[in-house]
Amino acid sequence: MQNSGSLAKFKILSGSMLKLIAVVSMLIDHTAVILRAELAIMETPFFAIGGIEITLYYVMRQLGRLAFPIFCFLVVEGFFHTRNIKKYAAQLLVFALISEIPFNLMLRGKFLFPAYQNVYFTLFLGVLLIYIFEHVEGRIKKAILMFAVGAVAFFLRADYGLEGVLAILLLHLLKNHPAARALLAFPLFKSKPMALAAFIPISMYNGQRGFIKSGWLKYGFYIFYPLHMAVLVIIKLILR
Repeated sequence: MQNSGSLAKFKILSGSMLKLIAVVSMLIDHTAVILRAELAIMETPFFAIGGIEITLYYVMRQLGRLAFPIFCFLVVEGFFHTRNIKKYAAQLLVFALISEIPFNLMLRGKFLFPAYQNVYFTLFLGVLLIYIFEHVEGRIKKAILMFAVGAVAFFLRADYGLEGVLAILLLHLLKNHPAARALLAFPLFKSKPMALAAFIPISMYNGQRGFIKSGWLKYGFYIFYPLHMAVLVIIKLILR
């Protein structure tokens, strides 16, 4: 009991704070992507460690690797706490479609780029996979549908790919086993050390929703994803 109490004092981050950390991390990551070709300082080496040149670009991209594991964790939490799972999944899909053009413009400078899709598709497919696992009856039917979702994730080539979708399912399956969740899930993420580091704030989650509850603030975080990419594209055009 004493050990449990000592750990409880570290549970200081609400879902809203985790979401804020993930959003800031994502913004740092995408800003590095946009500015790399526009500012020489981004690739100027500060020093080298183990043959790796430490540049501003490298540091920002590493900080950006914190975002996706936290978003995956929050999607699992959202699945458990939402009153309407289908509506929740539909919102992810709608914003995936809205975000596709800004995503393409940011990464490829094109309105359409079918070979690579934005992360909202990954989150949507992850939620769909959990839904099938939890609600579809019959092992064969469940297996076929889960395989189909995995195939879509593979061929759609959404951000983080099939590994990202499987990571969401694994976080769901190990929801009540934090240590195992971190050790088994992080190999599925890119940039393994920073992905493991993302489980530090995740382990500090206190189970509370926080300041993001409903209305404009809730949807503001959904909108931030396509909006910040559009702004970064404009900044890139100005710098040129």
